Amino acid sequence: MGKEELKNRENWQNQSGMQAINAENRFFNVFNQYFFYNLKHFQIIAKPRELDNIYKNIILPKEIEAKIYNPPNGYGKHGISPDYAIKNIITNKTLYVEVKRQDGWVENKEMSAGRGNAHERACKLFTPGLLNILRENGNIKNIPLPFWIIFQGDIARDPKRTREIFCWFSGYENHFSLWSNQDSDELVINHFKQYFKYFLD
Repeated sequence: MGKEELKNRENWQNQSGMQAINAENRFFNVFNQYFFYNLKHFQIIAKPRELDNIYKNIILPKEIEAKIYNPPNGYGKHGISPDYAIKNIITNKTLYVEVKRQDGWVENKEMSAGRGNAHERACKLFTPGLLNILRENGNIKNIPLPFWIIFQGDIARDPKRTREIFCWFSGYENHFSLWSNQDSDELVINHFKQYFKYFLD
């Protein structure tokens, strides 16, 4: 990749990063206000830290442990960092939330506007080990999936990406929301009330 291409890629990544932060902030502000005025025993927590080191506790088979590199001074944090946690402070039950903001192919844009893999990276939450850890840490055992993913921005209207998302979540469609820039805040609030509040009570 040439110098000019790298520069353009850097600019695109920086812009995408800022847009992602704005999307996350929008979600946080909507629920912070909603809980303050309507459900005071609920709270939204930005960047919950309790999953920071979950991988360090994974016990490997002895023959694998003997072969891998074990740094003498350790290797820092090793876990995941969800964007948010929604917690019922009375029941101590927690739902983990990811806000994936991504561009998409919509009117007046080229098909290439749908590039990016934020929606693919969200699929790690479907893995058996992480499902168990999220249920255990969230104290929420009876929920089909212990997480909620919000796909925000033009990805929510992209004809290719939305079909991929519906395929991947087949049978678990309640666990994601397509929240385009044109959608109201009530869309995600109503989704939470309809599909998640019950599991946290």
